[in-house]
Amino acid sequence: MVMVNEFKYEELEEATENFSSSRLIGKGSHGCIYKGVLKDGKLVAVKKPSLGLEKLQDNSKLENEICVLSSLPQNPYLINFLGTSHDSARKRVLVMELMPNGTLHDLLHVAFPPPPWPKRVEIAVQVARGVQLLHEAKPVIIHRDIKSANILFDSNWNAKLGDFGLALRQSCASERVDSVSQPAGTIGYLDPCYTTPCKLSTKNDVFSFGVVLLEIISCTKVIEVSREPASIVEWVLQLIEEHRMSDICDKRLALPSYMESTIQSMLHIASRCVLLEEDHRPSIGEIVTEMENCIVERVRFPIWTNIFHSLIFLNRKRKNTKKQKNSPTTTIICASHHAKVHDDISERKLLIRDVLADTLE
Repeated sequence: MVMVNEFKYEELEEATENFSSSRLIGKGSHGCIYKGVLKDGKLVAVKKPSLGLEKLQDNSKLENEICVLSSLPQNPYLINFLGTSHDSARKRVLVMELMPNGTLHDLLHVAFPPPPWPKRVEIAVQVARGVQLLHEAKPVIIHRDIKSANILFDSNWNAKLGDFGLALRQSCASERVDSVSQPAGTIGYLDPCYTTPCKLSTKNDVFSFGVVLLEIISCTKVIEVSREPASIVEWVLQLIEEHRMSDICDKRLALPSYMESTIQSMLHIASRCVLLEEDHRPSIGEIVTEMENCIVERVRFPIWTNIFHSLIFLNRKRKNTKKQKNSPTTTIICASHHAKVHDDISERKLLIRDVLADTLE
């Protein structure tokens, strides 16, 4: 367990202008989050229990979040926990790193222009790695509320998983009978198999992650009453059965040819994540491995891929009798191990030289 830093409450009051509404940057059923500026200029996010929970004097979710976060080391895929504080009535608040670029939900459904396809793949991989850190912790931590609104971006637009108010450590979940341990989550993302406390499993998170993947690809709401069927899971699975991948992808953004196999792989992963049979769903470790081996390498150099595509097209047009031995997709296809990455980069450099030489002849 990491050392918990205790902030002076007066310092946080000053940093947030006494928790002014003008500093409110996030609000949910479990808490309100305020932007704070510490005396040294550091930006932080300060989370207090929501007014409803304060009236009920229910601090269980915030205490649970502190307990979970304090058990994890700092890492690049989860919102980092900085410390706690409490007022004169011993009501605790949580201090975290500030995520200034909003949520994945807003990026997909509010922002314009929509994120490009390579960025969507990068986000998916970062979220998967965050979930993997939880599932490989000792004891295992199950988030229970993975959704686009709980995925936030730091100043460099790296995606991090946040909001651990519902998270549970699996080893002690069966011993608890309080409100925190009861089945919970968000409609649309919630695993339909998770109906009782004894059904708690890492596969609950895998289902929710699969829904997020579908949301990233389609940019449609997970529950859309004007759609038939309304559930994104049922809608996508139906289209996959009908081999209509293009109808799933975000219509606002053209899908370039070099990304088609990557998005197909993501859809394949997502469709396995949301299977009703829990045992047939992949583990998050399997998902990360598949993404790193068969997705990341394909989109690592999308700009060069475009150059390859254009040059090869020109070369083929000018030399109809000559056939390129290598194509853009074969040169950046998935690597079996990370050790091959440097070799792949060298091959790309050679290919650029060869293609340029052939094209300029």
